[in-house]
Amino acid sequence: MKIIVFVMTLMMLSSTAFGSCYTNQYGRVVCNNEEKAGGYNRRTGTAWKSEKNQNGITTTQTSKGGTATTKDGKGVYESANGKKCYKTANRHGCN
Repeated sequence: MKIIVFVMTLMMLSSTAFGSCYTNQYGRVVCNNEEKAGGYNRRTGTAWKSEKNQNGITTTQTSKGGTATTKDGKGVYESANGKKCYKTANRHGCN
C-alpha cells in the first residue's frame, strides 16, 4: 500500500509545471520544472528524481536504488533488491 501511495504522490508532483522548489506538507523539499521533478526527504535521507517522456510515461528513481514506471495510475515498481510490485486497473501486488 505504501508503494501505491508513493507512486501516486510522485505522479501528482511530476505533472505540475512550476520551476521552483518548496517544502510540501510532508516536510519534503520538492523541485519541479515542466517534465522533470525531484525531491529530498530529510527524515529518511532519500532523494528522488522523476521524468515524463513524450508518451506520458513517468520514470522515477530513488537514491536508494528503487525505480518506478507509471502512466495513468498504473505502473511497476522495482526495489533495489529486485522485488517487483505492480498496479493495474483491477489488480495490484508484488512478486
